[in-house]
Amino acid sequence: MELVKKKIHMDRINGRAGTQMVLEEDVNISDNKPDANYLLSSKGEIIMEEIRPGENVVSLKGKLVVSILYLTDMEGMCASMEAVIPFEEKVNMEGVAGGDTILTESSIEDLTVGLINSRKFSVQAVASFMLEREEQVECETAVDLYHEEPVEYRKCVYPVIELVLHKKDIFRLKEEMELTGNLPNVFQTIWHHICFDHVEFKALEEKLSIQGEMRAFFLYEGEGDNDKTQWYENTVPFSGIIECHGCRENMIPDIQYHLGQCNVEVRQDFDGEERVFCVEPVLDLDIHLYEEENLEVISDVYGVDKEIEALTTQMPVKSLLLAGSGKCKIAEHVRIQNPEMPMYQLIHSDGEIRIDEKTIVENGIAVTGTLLVTTLYLSASGAKAIYSTVNELPFQYVIEAENILPTCVYKLRSSIEQLTVTMLDSDELDVKAALQFKMIVFSVQNRDLVTDIKVEPLDLNKLSDLPGMVICIVGPGETLWDIGKKYYVPVAQLREVNELPTEEISAGDKILVVKGGI
Repeated sequence: MELVKKKIHMDRINGRAGTQMVLEEDVNISDNKPDANYLLSSKGEIIMEEIRPGENVVSLKGKLVVSILYLTDMEGMCASMEAVIPFEEKVNMEGVAGGDTILTESSIEDLTVGLINSRKFSVQAVASFMLEREEQVECETAVDLYHEEPVEYRKCVYPVIELVLHKKDIFRLKEEMELTGNLPNVFQTIWHHICFDHVEFKALEEKLSIQGEMRAFFLYEGEGDNDKTQWYENTVPFSGIIECHGCRENMIPDIQYHLGQCNVEVRQDFDGEERVFCVEPVLDLDIHLYEEENLEVISDVYGVDKEIEALTTQMPVKSLLLAGSGKCKIAEHVRIQNPEMPMYQLIHSDGEIRIDEKTIVENGIAVTGTLLVTTLYLSASGAKAIYSTVNELPFQYVIEAENILPTCVYKLRSSIEQLTVTMLDSDELDVKAALQFKMIVFSVQNRDLVTDIKVEPLDLNKLSDLPGMVICIVGPGETLWDIGKKYYVPVAQLREVNELPTEEISAGDKILVVKGGI
């Protein structure tokens, strides 16, 4: 008698920890940059350099990079600079050890940049870190039984989602964008904002496909005495292939991406003029590939002429509940922060989603947060200089997830699918946005998996106590299998004797049991 076993590969989160830290520093404008007169915009990015697990602690090392756009003391001119604030932090995390896989999600909860004087900015940020200890577990279960002696076994089907591959990779992109004919040549780039929209991944044979849109905005100093700060914006589609050994069609990709290094250069066009922005971004990818299977396993065994017992181990088995998305729409009228600097023309708007809370509710995931919208505009006052306004738009949204339970594990990612900002008058804006939330939800259930069988000679004393023939009254929830196991009788024999077309029986039914074949 031999069990046929199958290994199941799964991932699970075994431990979480979080921390916040305040990062603050006064930063000086470098000598080669002009004086600052007015803060226009700022954006921050957390770059992790090291995540090192130790005994019950995880050491984090990285830096906060803050890009600052400001109005100079020269009429109509802008400039930018970077501030870098390094950090190191130890996060207590019970049960973690060296060599463990730690998934880290970082976010900037708040970023405040202030102008101290013409040569100095203050930077203060609240950075949050959520750490998860990810384990890759392997369990074995019986899926079939080779036997020569009489034995009864039954099977059941469990939906299982297996982790096939987890790796980190990068995707490099190179796009060239040429200025339209009415814009002056580029003297130097002042500021740029690169982001990605509608990014989709698809599993193929030994590779992943990626497609989406890259949106780019540039502020630059025009060539010539009369061409001050200029701007250019463009959106280009992109697609590509990521080599991925072990990938197969119909696998379920769960891929987290973010913009890593991004090189922006100005190059000459065919006429030798500086009119082409060359953008070379790198997307950092954290790839999980899953495969879904309805796994048929042995659930129980009993003997007819021997004592046979199934040995089980309880394991949390992961299955896919759903993979879906939801869209939250925002529409509001907002006023600019500085009405004394009225708007004449909009230049550019971009948004940032800050999620405050995620909670599993009945048939869904409730998300609350804020959409921060930063708008650059040309002022109607004075010399028509560039100014900015930042508006916070709170939102609440429930993403539908039928049958989700508090015990489920999920991953939720947000992006701005659409953002439209229009000017209503000199101090009021109309903001329309569509926020997309993509999620993958896993159900985790403890299952008793058969890992081995125990075979012993039949207990003759126990057998002799059983009647040779008996009529059983079926109890509530009792099955034909239960009766056969109790009396060491094959299920097929019970059906034949009782002329049952199926194994379906109900409470109160009378079942004739005739012992035989022993």
